[in-house]
Amino acid sequence: MTDGVLHTLFRSEQGGHEQVVLCQDRATGLKAVIAIHSTALGPALGGTRFHAYASDEEAVLDALNLSRGMSYKNALAGLDLGGGKAVIIGDPDVLKSEELLQAYGRFVESLGGRYVTACDVGTYVADMDVVARETRWATGRSPENGGAGDSSVLTAFGVFQGMRASAQHLWGDPTLRGRKVGVAGVGKVGHYLVEHLLEDGAEVVITDVREESVRRILDKHPGKVTAVVDTDALIRIEGLDIYAPCALGGALNDETVPALTATIVCGAANNQLAHPGIEKDLSDRGILYAPDYVVNAGGVIQVADELRGFDFDRCKAKATKIFDTTLEIFARAKADGIPPAAAADRIAEQRMADGRAARAV
Repeated sequence: MTDGVLHTLFRSEQGGHEQVVLCQDRATGLKAVIAIHSTALGPALGGTRFHAYASDEEAVLDALNLSRGMSYKNALAGLDLGGGKAVIIGDPDVLKSEELLQAYGRFVESLGGRYVTACDVGTYVADMDVVARETRWATGRSPENGGAGDSSVLTAFGVFQGMRASAQHLWGDPTLRGRKVGVAGVGKVGHYLVEHLLEDGAEVVITDVREESVRRILDKHPGKVTAVVDTDALIRIEGLDIYAPCALGGALNDETVPALTATIVCGAANNQLAHPGIEKDLSDRGILYAPDYVVNAGGVIQVADELRGFDFDRCKAKATKIFDTTLEIFARAKADGIPPAAAADRIAEQRMADGRAARAV
């Protein structure tokens, strides 16, 4: 690891991780990073991302950032779970195999339950079924294998609740009817979100790097959804009310924030803020930001329920409360005179601090 990675790992404001495990299985080509940020509230739960990173250092940094986000997400979701995340390095379309996933499962098992995995970008329910052959600590499995199935369903539902809360806070009405919503990324989560938006009467504009993902929605809803060529075009649409980043992180950065026409940002992507200070830039422009790890917690609520015996109705009821949590954060932000992202962090950090104190007694 470079000095930059080590600096991030041990820097209190973005690091503070309890454990980082580098995993390698030469026979299958597996190279993976498992990052455990916090177990203050319980075992670290977070998905496994399978991605072709530009460098190993980039992969480690992504694992560190994502695992930290999971600590905050799980805390604000009211789960007695800590935060962790894993990344498998490589192109899943080329490298993924049952043997590789089983090798990865053995590394998860070796942590003895300190880390519980699930799906993320590049991994799917069928993959978790394979991982689970080697470990007890794999969630997001298929119903046939005792799991909850596709966690994207409740992830999208939770984001929709966050949008409703944002609309309530800004416009006094928790409906998206007549609002123009731009969704960047209509894959695992985004296409479910589009369904909720259309049912609520929103005008939907989409984009995705995968043409087949866009085509699937346009074919299903002819004349009801429009598409633009890329995210850069999407964020500049005149009259856009809400921007929903639902792909990879870093969507809100020094280039995109000044160009945004939307007055609300609420999406499913993790780590949307490219660096500290972006949340203030959004606030200064009068853009209401619904913190990503708050509104996209529906999926982790769903997979966490597998640990106690999955019940979809129970999970959906808990995901519905994302609406109330989002409003609470906006109220805290207004009272403290800080951006919503900072308010969310304060609430999550207090819950984790309370958890550590309780365990120390």
